[in-house]
Formats: sequence, structure tokens, C-alpha cells
Amino acid sequence: MRENFTLHLTRNNFQLFNVMPVISRWLFNLIILVLAFTFSENYSKDLKTLWPSVNNVTRPWTRWWWHGSAVSKEDLKLNMQELKNAGFGGVEITAIYGVKGHEKEDIKFQSPEWMNILEYTLDLGKQIGLGIDVANASGWPFGGPWVSDNDACKNLRYKVYTLKTGEKLNEKIKFIEPPLVRAVNRKVDISEVKYPISSNTNLQELALDQIRFERELPLQLLMAYNEKGDKIDLTKNVDKDGQLNWIAPYGNWKLYAIFIGWHGKMVERASRGGEGNVIDHFSESALKNYLKHFDKNVSKFHLNGIRAFFNDSYEVDDAQGQADWTPLLFEEFKRYRKYDLKNYLPALLGDDKEEICNRVICDYRETISDLLLNRFTLVWKKWARKYNALIRNQAHGSPANILDLYAASDIPETEGTSITRIKLATSAANVSGKQLISAEAATWLNEHFLSTLSEVKKNFDRYFANGVNHLVYHGTPYSPFNEEWPGRLFYASVHFAPTNTWWEDLKALNSYVTKCQSFLQNSKPANDILLYYPIYDIWSNRNSIMLKHFGTNNDELPEDLKFISNKFLNEGYLFDFISDKQIQQLSVKNKNIISNNYSEYKTLVIPECNYIPLETFQKILELAKEGATIIFHKNFPYDVPGLFNLENRQKQYQKLKSEIKFVSFANYEICNLGKGKLIKGEDVETILNIAGIMPETITENGIWFNRVNRKEGICYFFTNWSDKDIEQWIKVRSTGNDALWFDPMNNQVGRADIRNLKDGYAEVFVKLSKGETLILQWYSSKQNVERYRFYKETDNVMNFDNEWEIKFLKGGPTLPDSYSTKNLESWTKHSEDLKWFSGTASYKTIFRKPDFTADAFMLDLGKVCESAVVYLNGEKLGTLIGPKYQLIIQKENLKENNVLEIHVTNLMANRIIYMDKNGTNYKKFYNINFAAKERKNLDENGLFTAKNWEPLDSGLLGPVKLIGLQFLD
Repeated sequence: MRENFTLHLTRNNFQLFNVMPVISRWLFNLIILVLAFTFSENYSKDLKTLWPSVNNVTRPWTRWWWHGSAVSKEDLKLNMQELKNAGFGGVEITAIYGVKGHEKEDIKFQSPEWMNILEYTLDLGKQIGLGIDVANASGWPFGGPWVSDNDACKNLRYKVYTLKTGEKLNEKIKFIEPPLVRAVNRKVDISEVKYPISSNTNLQELALDQIRFERELPLQLLMAYNEKGDKIDLTKNVDKDGQLNWIAPYGNWKLYAIFIGWHGKMVERASRGGEGNVIDHFSESALKNYLKHFDKNVSKFHLNGIRAFFNDSYEVDDAQGQADWTPLLFEEFKRYRKYDLKNYLPALLGDDKEEICNRVICDYRETISDLLLNRFTLVWKKWARKYNALIRNQAHGSPANILDLYAASDIPETEGTSITRIKLATSAANVSGKQLISAEAATWLNEHFLSTLSEVKKNFDRYFANGVNHLVYHGTPYSPFNEEWPGRLFYASVHFAPTNTWWEDLKALNSYVTKCQSFLQNSKPANDILLYYPIYDIWSNRNSIMLKHFGTNNDELPEDLKFISNKFLNEGYLFDFISDKQIQQLSVKNKNIISNNYSEYKTLVIPECNYIPLETFQKILELAKEGATIIFHKNFPYDVPGLFNLENRQKQYQKLKSEIKFVSFANYEICNLGKGKLIKGEDVETILNIAGIMPETITENGIWFNRVNRKEGICYFFTNWSDKDIEQWIKVRSTGNDALWFDPMNNQVGRADIRNLKDGYAEVFVKLSKGETLILQWYSSKQNVERYRFYKETDNVMNFDNEWEIKFLKGGPTLPDSYSTKNLESWTKHSEDLKWFSGTASYKTIFRKPDFTADAFMLDLGKVCESAVVYLNGEKLGTLIGPKYQLIIQKENLKENNVLEIHVTNLMANRIIYMDKNGTNYKKFYNINFAAKERKNLDENGLFTAKNWEPLDSGLLGPVKLIGLQFLD
């Protein structure tokens, strides 16, 4: 490149050059050299500018737990600077249970003092450059001591009585709530708790999970039904003592008494001042009253700078019974479903014909879904706008169509490892045009103190491959800097904290996340298929519980939806789930389906299902007439759901179906409808092929991937977590004039080897070891960038069998003495003290340049426990986190004699084992203090312990090799 540039200058000035004096020629040559050097520098800078820009949103964020909100301004500043220096872009403040012995330092949640320290933190965030989200609850779900019984979550209680002609009910119509108390990690007698909950001053110690006091529940409704279908509202016939003043007329009567119960769910993991009732999520007034408490206490403060308010996963019903009622349920049901639920209590409670029961329970569940959307999510979102803030929402676990809840959120957030759960959040975001899709990342990956950075990266990569682009780590406890190691801890966490031994090495992973997210955030989805989520099939299946919860690991997905979604995932078809509400906003342009004027799809697939709303079916036909291709797997849905105006809706639905005339082929049918078409059949793959939708075959290689559309062109995220290394040409369903590889871990960029094929496919050569990631970016124009260098190993190997000087740099419980060895093995075998050491050691050796030639060299460290930073001749080459510990050394970086230094860091576990064996207490927290992931790691008090563990292998175990490499042609 430099030669071409110089030649160009020389030719243009050839005549001038010949007549210049010698000194002028010397000056001219100097100018050429300077310009050439400058161009070379710009060329290098251009490579850097090929990477998307980064900011505090492209960087990872972390959940920042404030134990008891016992925070000080001095330590807040130090904590935040540590996070900034580690490469984090922001934090989510969540007040959590307190620390024993620090009660005097606690700041009551949402008190004026708490608002003052929050204001300080927000101002500090602006100065340091950290974004800040704030959880609306201390712990989860929304709740607190200011939540009254009226606003607390409710459940349905009922009794059934029978009367015959002329009989009078002698039994009083009353429901006495049996007492119930459940606490975390201890037994609590109901006598220890005062009513109301807010009057208790020891709620941190009690750590209540659920409580119901023995008391009479209010009667909401008494309805009488006979075998002829007559219905009588008898509520006003019940006096204050519960006596029914009514004599049964002719017939056999069943009386259904509906009582409003208190579910009793308490806020989980709350800090002081945050303990109390969980709110009724189906009541707008309950939510507004809850939020008024924040408004009142913040009135004298300026909370500028909150990016988003946060809501943790629903988790109201991880208790005894369900929160399945709200006082205005009958009125809300009539508003949304257009008929009176009071006339169908037997069906609601499963005491009617099966079809009626299924239709009424479906309507009830849909109403609850509407309430969670319209009375909670959207009301909360509107409230947040008063503070110029967004909402970040975990909708999973809710008894609602969570696709709609996620779509209504500014930043939908998922968690866990279930691909279906992840895709429900990312689908809703894609369909509704959200820029950010977040995940509560790396929750409970392994037992405490055992999670490696390699495991963390794998967890992150799963999210990226399934559409997440904004990771929020789980998480980082605020910890005073003078607190003894390991500082403050959270019960379910990988411990992304400065006290973790691998904190310095986490910076490399944070840089990796930042680079990946800089591509994925600045993009649009590039998925082909919308897959209808037939929620009415689930809602219409009554079974034993009133409410169904979605986005959990135990989703009762309809069989055909499960079949098709798994097929799409396994065979490389790119899709997003879509709800009935979301279908209503679809449009068509150039035969493609447009969602929210944002995302573009080639088809809508309706899996085999029993029910589809008439409005949804009508919209689907409208889309086809406008030019869309709609695919029905096997057949049309059988019927419409729900009860209201059923006969009329059924007639309309059957009429629409009967008017559609298909032309039959071998194993599918087609109906041309307007500008588009309907295709029906069993062989999904054949039908998609007819619709011009081909899969990505990348999945055949075991690669996890995501495909997005950036302004430069189609972009792929590739990561290899299969059991084999990949080195081959792979097909991708996109093309361009050029493509570049980006290595987000090693910051390398180079032109990809590509071969454009027919039918919109291309081949690209890729080499990915286990755990490696590459990003492929297509361009519409040629890129003046050098070829990306892949290498192959030769048979030339130099083994490091020389002596290593081992020096311990940091860690504890004490810093061991240095030693030298030729035999690389776990440092735990060297001495008794080293069994318990957790920290970082330097391995240094001197070696001569290999006596064989190579295009480059691979340094292979062999087995490392658990992360390593490599220095060659004083220059840092990179951080290695596994699962393979290899890096490439360019041949020009090797001298005749070289100093290799490797800083190896092990896990926290060995030092924790030492503490547990010696009774050193670090488990000093209220509430769940200190849970284990696996029961085998619980002690006699039900707390986590590592006292029965053996020391984990630590350090550089090798063998260390230098392997000759050749360029792959």
C-alpha cells in the first residue's frame, strides 16, 4: 500500500524531479517519506475506525446491590471508580437485605436520607461517566411497608353451598383465612409477627416470605344458580354477621360465595424500610399508590440522570397458592370481555360443561393479561416519564402474554439459559422496534466461588447468539474498601466484584462484551420468519391452576409450536415470535411484512393450533391480500377462543375459511389471495422453500450465531462452543462485494475470504477454536484492508522444559514465598500454605528463539487454572480466559533471547475453603444468608459451606509449548 502511494507521487512529479537540484531532490524524498509514513499511520487508524464507536451503553452494566443501603459517599466514589476502570458502562442500583453488625449504617429504603444519597450517586455517575438505573423495589417484586392490605396482592377464595326448594341456609357465609407463615432459612411462629406487617420493627431478622393472619375475609359476591340456568345475585341478602336471608325458590340451587383473600406474598430480599406486602399487580390504584411513596420522598431532590427504572421478574407466585384476583376483577372482566363473569362462576371454577369451563377460564386469563399490561406496565411506564426515564422490565414469569409486556417496555430484559425464554424477550423487542434488549447475565452459573471467566463468556455468548445486545451482570455488591476480604456478597451471584481474584482479568472480557455490543446495538434484526405464539391454546387448557405463567423454564408450549420453534432453531431458520396484538400493527411493503415500521420479514407462520381470535385471522387475510405470504402448518386453527358472542364469531370464522380455495400439490396447498398467498401443508421445510426462505446452514457446524442488519450490510456474530474446532468454508445466506472479520477478544481486523454463490448464498472461510468468537461484516463496496490471517500448526514445536521463577503478586490469606521449579504443577502441591492461597502468581522464564522458521508462532500454555495474562519481553500480549489458553506471537516480536512472564490467577475457592475450615465468618447477612446452589454444599445451619471441599488445582500446569504456524491459503 505504501509503495503504491509513493509511486503515484513520483510519477506525477517526474519532470519536476529531474530538474531539481540535489538538495531539492533530498527534500522531496523526505517529503515523500513523511507523507508515506503519514498515510501508513492513517491506514492503521482506519482499521480502528472500522470498529463501531462505543459509549457507556455499549459497555456492560452490572446490578449493583446496596446491602441495607449502608453506603457512604467516600466508598460510593471508590466503588464507582473501580467499576469504571474495569470497563463497565453503568449500574443498576438495587437495595437489598442488610449486613449483620452494620445496622446503624443502614439507610431506610426510599426515605429522604436514601433519596439524598441517590441524588449524590447520580451526580457522581455523571462525573465519572457511569449510567445509572434504579430498581423501583428493594428486592422484588414491587412492595413495601407502605403497601396497605387494600393494595396488597389478592387471591380468590370461595365456598359452595347447596339448597333445595324452600330451604334456608343455616350456615353463616364466612371464610376464615387459616394462618400461614413462611420465612427464609428459619421457622417463624405466627405469634412472633404483629398485624399489620408495617408495625413490626424486626422484619430484617424475620425475613418473611409469605404470611397470612387468621381473619375473616370480606365477602365480595354471592351468586345462586339452578339447573335451568337461572342466576340470582344474593350478595345484598347477606347481613353483617354472614347470615343469608333467603329461602330457595323451586329447584336445586348452588350458591357460590366469592371472598377476597390476601395472598400474603412479602417482598423478597428486602432491605430495611423495603419489607412488606407485595402489591396487587392487577390494580392501577395499587401501583399508583405504591409509586406515590417515591414521589413524596423525592420531592425535595433532583434525580436527574436516572436512565431507567427497573422491575425484576414477576415472582409473586413462587409461594403457596397464586395471586389470582383483584377487587375490580368483575368490572375489568366486563370491560375487556364484554360479558358478566358473575353469571359464569361455576365455569370459572371448573364446575360446568368442559367447553364452557375452558372458554371462561381463557377469558379470565386474558383479562389478567390485559390488566398486567394496561394497569401495571403502561401505567408504570407513563410514571417513569415524569423523571425523563425509561423502564427496564423483566416480564418473564408473569401470568400474561409476555410478548405484549416486553413490547410495551423500553428495554425488555430476560434471564436464564432457556433459549425459548431468551427469544420471547428478543422477539418482542425486534417486532416492536426496540434498540436495546438486555439480560440479567450469569446468574448462578456454578456454585459460589467456582465460576470461571470461560463459563461467564459462554453464558454471554448464548445471549448474543439469541438476540440480546445489552448485558447487565448479576452482579456487584457495594462493599466498603476497609471491609475484610471477601467483602459483601450476594447469595446468587458470580461475584463480579473487585474482591474476586479474577477482577483484573475481567477487564478483557468486558472489552470483548463492549465490542460485541457495539455491533449488535447499532443494527436491526435480520430475521425472516414471524412465528405466531398461540397463547389461546394455553389459556383454554384449564387443568388444575387458575393462572398460567409464561417465560419460565416449565412453559407448557403447544406441541406444534414447540416442534416448529425447535426445528427453526436446530436448522438455522431465523424467526421471531409474535402475539395477536402485535399482528394487528403489521403492514406489507414489496411483499415483505413490516412490523412497527422497523423490522422486515418474509412470512408469517401459524403453527397447528386449536384457537385463533377472529380479529387475528381477519388481519392475516388482509396481509395476504396486500402481498404477504402466510403459512399455515397442517391446517387452519379449529375455532375462535372465548365465550362472548361466540356463535356469531364462529359463523364469521367458518365463512372466511370456506371462502378460501386452495389448489393442491404433492404435499402442500396454495391459495392466491389478492397480491399475496396462503400456503398450507405439513412439510414446513418444503413450504418455506416455496416461499423463498432458506435456512442458514451454520448450525450444522455447531456454531452459535446471530444475524443482524447494519448500515454497512449484513453482520454475523459467530461463536464456537461445540466440542470440536472448526476450520472450513461455511455457507452464509448473504452476500456482498466484500466482508471483514472482526475478532472482539483480540481486537484484530482483516478481510475475509469469500466466494459468492447463487440464490443469495456465499461461502466464507472460518477457523474457530472452542470458545472463540468472530464477527463477520459484509460491505457493499471493496474494503482496502489486509487479509485476515488464519494459521495452521506445523510439526515444529519447542517445549518449555526450562526453569520457571514463581512469585506471588497478590492474594491471600497470606502472600506465599517465591520458588523456582522445572516441574509445572498445581501450586497447591508445593506447600501447605499454598493449598489455601487465592490470588495471582507470576511465572517467569527465559527462552531462546526457536531454531525453526515459521510465519508466526502459537504460545500454548496447556492447562491453566484459571486465567492468564501473557507478557513477552515486558510487553503485554493478551489475557487468556479459556477454555483454550493459546495466543499468536508474530515472528518479529521474538528476539534471540526472550523473557516470558505469565500472570496466572486462580479462583476465590481455595481461600474460602480455608475460611470455612477455620470458622472465619464471612456469611454475615440477613435474609437468605448464605444460600448454596447445590444442597450438598449446605452445612448444619442450612448455609453454604466449602469446608468439605479439597483445594482446587491452581496456577500454570502446562505443558507450555511454542508451535510453529503457517499462513492458511
